[in-house]
Amino acid sequence: TQNRGGGNLGQANKIACAALGASNWLGLFAGLLILFSAGLVLSLLQTPEPVRLVALPYLHMLAGALLLDAYNAVMASVMRAHLRTRDTMVTVLAMHGVHLLLCVPLMNGFGPIPAMGLPGFALAMAISRAVGMGMQLFLWQWRLHLRPAFKDWWRPNWRLLGPALHIGIPGAAENIAYRIAMLASMSVVAGLGTDQIATHSYASQIMNLVVLFTVAVGFAGEILVGHLIGARQFKHANRVVKKSLFWGLGISFCIASIAAITAPMTLRLFTHDETIIKTATTLLWITVILEPGRTCNIVIINALRATGDARFPVVVGAFSMLIVMAGGSWLLGSYFQLGLVGVWIAYAADEWLRGLVMAMRWFGRGWVGHARASLRRV
Repeated sequence: TQNRGGGNLGQANKIACAALGASNWLGLFAGLLILFSAGLVLSLLQTPEPVRLVALPYLHMLAGALLLDAYNAVMASVMRAHLRTRDTMVTVLAMHGVHLLLCVPLMNGFGPIPAMGLPGFALAMAISRAVGMGMQLFLWQWRLHLRPAFKDWWRPNWRLLGPALHIGIPGAAENIAYRIAMLASMSVVAGLGTDQIATHSYASQIMNLVVLFTVAVGFAGEILVGHLIGARQFKHANRVVKKSLFWGLGISFCIASIAAITAPMTLRLFTHDETIIKTATTLLWITVILEPGRTCNIVIINALRATGDARFPVVVGAFSMLIVMAGGSWLLGSYFQLGLVGVWIAYAADEWLRGLVMAMRWFGRGWVGHARASLRRV
């Protein structure tokens, strides 16, 4: 995005192809890691035996889809950096549509096709990712006039990737810290029993719908800020972030409130257990409090990364997620025996702490020096 904003299309295309080669090795590593460590991960999560029996073959089958997922992630990111977001949306919708259509025969069986259960879900995912990758390749050639050479698929150019990794590695580290903290909190939830795992899952699915608009604003802000930094328009970038926050905070709060109010009805799509519905509804009311903090996180962290200020969010985020989210989940959920309510209070505290610190970073102009350094690298 910085190269595109600065009018350096040739360099942008070289970075895209270099990222494609890197994704090949990262996808292979991720797939092999899941293949050989699935049992260990499930043990660390204190997975109940009935769930473990289903989850293990599912994860083994899922490992094969991770390489294709890596390709799709990189190619979609390149399309978005070129502002081709609608093409990316159509591709993702088609990919998930194929996944859903294949789930029916592969999971339940159809004619000569045996019923595979959750491994069938993973196989359908792998096939759909292959379809998505084919569409992405077509769009790269049609929209971007970008045709990766054979060597681009397996030979990453680390010299070209240097400036991108300066932003990408801290961004990935933050994501890893979040996943570790979430795994730790899920181990607390698993210790509460199977019903609590189900309740957490149902509430999380609805919460993921609530956060969609915020994620959209965050993606848009990141792309636009990257372009504006490349074009040396720092004041305009600052206005974009303010506008993104205004819309993100207002609409996410409204959507979260609607989700909490309608929870007793929407949760019946998943279960008719009144205890689960009551607890999940309480969790969604906590989400109303949580969402403003998360909006600040998503919008501002993405904007900071786009300027090149990627390390600060990692340091602050890792501390907050591992201490407040993971530690708070155990302290409130297990030690003080507040259960799922305590776990979600820890989630809200983490989001608010990080959100406030990130807001101070952005509006204190701590990112300006990093933006100037990014311009020099570009």
